[in-house]
Amino acid sequence: MGTKKKTLFFTFLLLLCTAHSFYLPGVAPRDFQRGDPLYVKVNKLSSTKTQLPYDYYYLNYCKPPKILNNAENLGEVLRGDRIENSVYTFEMREDQPCKVACRKKLDAKSAKNFKEKIDDEYRVNMILDNLPVAVLRQRRDGSQSTTYEHGFRVGFKGNYAGSKEEKYFINNHLSFRVMFHRDTETDAARIVGFEVTPNSINHEYKEWDEKNPQESDIKWASRWDTYLLMNDDQIHWFSIINSLMIVLFLSGMVAMIMMRTLYKDIANYNQLETQDEAQEETGWKLVHGDVFRPPINYGLLCVYVGTGVQIFAMSLVTMIFALLGFLSPSNRGGLMTAMVLLWVFMGIFAGYSSARLYKMFKGTEWKRITLKTAFMFPGILFAIFFVLNALIWGEQSSGAVPFGTMFALVCLWFGISVPLVFVGSYLGFKKPAIEDPVKTNKIPRQIAEQAWYMKPVFSILIGGILPFGAVFIELFFILTSIWLNQFYYIFGFLFIVFVILIITCAEITIVLCYFQLCSEDYRWWWRSYLTAGSSALYLFLYSVFYFFTKLEITKLVSGILYFGYMVIVSYAFFVLTGTIGFYACFWFVRKIYSSVKID
Repeated sequence: MGTKKKTLFFTFLLLLCTAHSFYLPGVAPRDFQRGDPLYVKVNKLSSTKTQLPYDYYYLNYCKPPKILNNAENLGEVLRGDRIENSVYTFEMREDQPCKVACRKKLDAKSAKNFKEKIDDEYRVNMILDNLPVAVLRQRRDGSQSTTYEHGFRVGFKGNYAGSKEEKYFINNHLSFRVMFHRDTETDAARIVGFEVTPNSINHEYKEWDEKNPQESDIKWASRWDTYLLMNDDQIHWFSIINSLMIVLFLSGMVAMIMMRTLYKDIANYNQLETQDEAQEETGWKLVHGDVFRPPINYGLLCVYVGTGVQIFAMSLVTMIFALLGFLSPSNRGGLMTAMVLLWVFMGIFAGYSSARLYKMFKGTEWKRITLKTAFMFPGILFAIFFVLNALIWGEQSSGAVPFGTMFALVCLWFGISVPLVFVGSYLGFKKPAIEDPVKTNKIPRQIAEQAWYMKPVFSILIGGILPFGAVFIELFFILTSIWLNQFYYIFGFLFIVFVILIITCAEITIVLCYFQLCSEDYRWWWRSYLTAGSSALYLFLYSVFYFFTKLEITKLVSGILYFGYMVIVSYAFFVLTGTIGFYACFWFVRKIYSSVKID
């Protein structure tokens, strides 16, 4: 009971830290005096139906005399964010009447573009003082609680009263409300809210008397709370935590039962008086002379293990930064930038891990293995990304990564990651080779006929279910944040899920490896990797289910983009979980065979 209380306390402590750590190292607040100018910036046009962002000025909106692009980080470019100036300006704490931004007469091409974007339910995104614009909406369940949507729609389809003809209406009238929190001592104010009410009005250019600014009790540090609670269905914290605790409890029970059985086997084996009695034993002890025999394609295994260590290190450090508040939603593009840079610098661990394992297998072509470690996984990802980017470019979307950014990514890869992989490989080969706890026979032992449930395919597919079960609830919210234009901010909970994933992958792989060795099958190297890695198959199948049940994507290019990116995510998840399972099994096998007395 005491352990459960401590675990729950740790869980809520992490959640609490996550909820209140956004601005610990983040963006500094900006104080405004009465009459200070407020400049609204425009972001991309986005749609959950097409997943193809477009530049704001792709549509024939009012333009300033000169369009200026704000400085962007790598993550913003990769996400398709284009932040530019606009014609919308306010004055702090000054009520302003309705003003005419510009007068536009749409030609046939401009009208067609607006119709297409209205059909695809595109939304306009704006930013004021780093706050995205929000639209107030009514909850579907009829409750009185306030919820918001990101951005406002380009327009809508409807008809006039008494007419059945459907027409297109552009939201050409915007009523802004800027909320601020005033310091009574200095009289300075900080912006804490940015809302808009879009309408389609046949203007007669009359005066507007609505008061736009509004003082608010919301403090600056809490101004993002509105945006982080925009989803219709709130997260059921207790049910999710309980389900994860059940997964952890069940996997712990399985590990405990297995370890108790194993200790009993070792004790009985060490008490045997003669070698003849030992020969009568069956099970995992009999394959001690073959269990450390190098597997087929051991060089490829070393490459995948090294890459998995690189992904693991990147994921761990990224989540630590996120927990500390460095990668909050207010730091636009920060998460993507951090992942790319950390991946590059973690190349040293990839080279070191693959080299150490390859030297243990007594491999001699260390340069080839190092090159494969540096180029194989990122090369596959880059090839898929290049094809997807070409499709986005063909759709004239702002989500297409520019050539300059693509060149910068290649420079990071070849200029930093590849040299670091070679440095890590050099350090790994300088270390003495890992010694096996038992000697390997010169002639391989014949493997006995296996029962149907111990066949590799069945065993591998069964092994991936439990790790996937540990993450699939959180996976729903991650996919929702990526594909339905919502913010993801529960990094404390994500870290707990990540820890549970590590434990689950390790334990299920050890259990199935133990059963495999008891069946006198010593080919555990690749199977340990594939057992945990098979959870990526279930992740991809779940992404297919999510596509058909939650998304409304109709365009072929958008569907290709979705499944292309999910292939990348699933592939990375396969390498990550496979490496965790491999190292757990590697430690386990060395542990048990170093514990028995073998002459």
